[in-house]
Amino acid sequence: MVYKFTMLSDEADDFLRVITIDSEAKFIDLHNAILDSVKYEKNQMTTFFICSDNWEKGQEVTLVEMESSSEYDNLVMDDTVLEDLLVDDNQKLLYVFDMMSDRVFFMELTEIIPLKNLDKAVCIISEGDAPQQIMEDEGIVIAPKTIIDENFYGDEEFELDELDEEGFGEMNFDDNSLFSEDPKF
Repeated sequence: MVYKFTMLSDEADDFLRVITIDSEAKFIDLHNAILDSVKYEKNQMTTFFICSDNWEKGQEVTLVEMESSSEYDNLVMDDTVLEDLLVDDNQKLLYVFDMMSDRVFFMELTEIIPLKNLDKAVCIISEGDAPQQIMEDEGIVIAPKTIIDENFYGDEEFELDELDEEGFGEMNFDDNSLFSEDPKF
């Protein structure tokens, strides 16, 4: 059988890829076909999620074996055959291509073609530009290097005996100015 997948992105309205692949191929073959179709480097961590009709994540198929405490089996792309998990038309998948920013391609098994085989996955429709593979670290501010020394916590002239048992400065509660009716804020 041949599977036909339609792939969209929520980041690029004109983006569309349609990939055909043999049902007996492994997820790693689909992974490579996706990366080739969008011209992404193959040095990033990626994963597939089999989804419900409402795009709720289910079974995960990872690029490398990872420890997981989820209710699902730990499946790896190299070992998992497509037809073992995908048997219905309109099956939905998420392909996470940027793990750090949780960016995905939305995929749907749009057609199952019986009595045909393919030797290699083929991108039969390629429209629009793919989103950038990895998001830049915009908005992340790196704090200047802070010197941690005896002055880090405040006044270098502080005396340890000025603190009470809990490490707080002592307050004089005999002074009723703390509780005046006309606070001066």
